Amino acid sequence: MTTQDLGALSQSQLILLRFKRHRLAVASLYLLLVLYLIAAFCEPLAMYSPHTRHLRHLYAPPSALHFSLAHGLYTQPQVQHVDPITFRKSYQADDTIVELSVFTPGEPYRLWGLVPGTRHLLGVDEHAFRAQHPADPTPPVFLLGADKYGRDVLSQAIYGSRVSLSVGLIGLLGTFILGMVLGGISGYVGGRTDNLIQRLIEILQALPQLPLWIALAAILPGDWSSLRVYFAITLLLSLLGWTGLARVVRGKILALRQEDYAVAARLLGASHARVLFLHLMPGFTSHIIVALTLSVPGMILGETALSFLGLGLRPPLVSWGVMLQSCLDIKAVSFYPWLLTPMYFIVLLVLAFNFLGDGLRDAADPYGGTK
Repeated sequence: MTTQDLGALSQSQLILLRFKRHRLAVASLYLLLVLYLIAAFCEPLAMYSPHTRHLRHLYAPPSALHFSLAHGLYTQPQVQHVDPITFRKSYQADDTIVELSVFTPGEPYRLWGLVPGTRHLLGVDEHAFRAQHPADPTPPVFLLGADKYGRDVLSQAIYGSRVSLSVGLIGLLGTFILGMVLGGISGYVGGRTDNLIQRLIEILQALPQLPLWIALAAILPGDWSSLRVYFAITLLLSLLGWTGLARVVRGKILALRQEDYAVAARLLGASHARVLFLHLMPGFTSHIIVALTLSVPGMILGETALSFLGLGLRPPLVSWGVMLQSCLDIKAVSFYPWLLTPMYFIVLLVLAFNFLGDGLRDAADPYGGTK
């Protein structure tokens, strides 16, 4: 694309063009869209409810998937064996064929707590199994294994994505409001107000975050419901995560408040709030988006750390951090490594947000290197 062609593009078009050239950021964006779609439609995507227990399949290993022209996609059920001397439980694949099908009836659910349904994306083909084994109960399928209560790890991870991902988005809203308002006032007003807000930011940034999160989370009453704890943890993460955005906003406001269009707006009688929020802040929207994108992983990791330590979200609420509580026992992890499944989702999510933030940061300066 020639320089003349670039000159005919708007700022948003230039940003989009530069962003498309960052392949890793584009791939991360698609990955995040898939993860958030999974979180939004977790009920039909999961085979089982996160609280469904299969007491005869405690710590069952992942079921291997097979494919054949005769049976299509199928698996073989795990049969439990107990050592008569050590009483240690082990599982072996049975010769029984359990065919799987898509959009098959399964456990009833209510999508978003409103729409009833029974169809699941993947599940056991009940009709085929009943035809071959009319007297046997339908065996459960654990694609990523089961935990100590016999709950499907994959179903829990899918349901837990809704909580863990929504914590980042809801916390992002609080961070956005506090960072924009306090950072904008600090840069626009200046003087004692600026000094007061900056000293507050420095105090918050000087405090070690994890011990502070633990101390504040420990204050929450133990008799609170899971929903109240969820919103309290989200608010807590917002109150401690706005300082970086506020610094970015303050620096941009200091650079733009003496521009001709801002001075002209004040001379025409525009109020200070109008000049700040309608004239100055839209000028660096892309930088705000970058700062917010890079702050989401910190909130998700904060919720995960608190829930992992038993100070954040609590059962029966399911999140990736709550699931990792079972990994506190090193023996359980060594014998049942599939319990670490939520950790891989967390790492993938954090990397995707970081790569997306890097791509947006490069695209925020579209005149620097676009060819």
